[in-house]
Amino acid sequence: MPTPDSAPSPAPGSGTRRHALLPDTPYGPLTLVAEGDALVGLYMTGQRHRPPQESFGLPEGITEPPFAAAVQQLRAYFDGTLTDFDLPLAPRGTPFQRRVWDALREIPYGATLSYGQLAERLGKPSAARAVGLANGKNPIGIIIPCHRVIGASGSLTGYGGGLDRKRRLLSFERGGAERGDGAQGQVPLFE
Repeated sequence: MPTPDSAPSPAPGSGTRRHALLPDTPYGPLTLVAEGDALVGLYMTGQRHRPPQESFGLPEGITEPPFAAAVQQLRAYFDGTLTDFDLPLAPRGTPFQRRVWDALREIPYGATLSYGQLAERLGKPSAARAVGLANGKNPIGIIIPCHRVIGASGSLTGYGGGLDRKRRLLSFERGGAERGDGAQGQVPLFE
């Protein structure tokens, strides 16, 4: 029998699952998945733990709600003019996973934390590995910034979208990567 922290969240009843594709981002095509008025997924091509395409529901245009607001904010983020997303999110996971994902949203733009530091913030200092596993299952990449979590030594560790994307996202947020508008930053995070 699952414990309260291991039981998945109940199936949503707030609407039909549907998806839209944002094909033109600096990090490749992004698939946005929504139920009702909330995003439940943002997936990159080749992403680890990406659900099967058929689970994304009906295709819809990116100009439909809630996709239009997500696309507008993602484009502003890629252009370097938005540092904090304000979108209705409903990621599906265990209560512990959702606590981790909520904590990820508190890591400021351009900052990083180690898995251990994030575990301490959650009041579970010995749970760095569990935090890492929950981080890796984040269903709403970029918007829930799991890329901001690094190894204790400051090294880049696993990222569902691939280490190259993680490096580029972190460098971008520190002002060192190419923005979506083609402008170049000055300070690389990693050599």
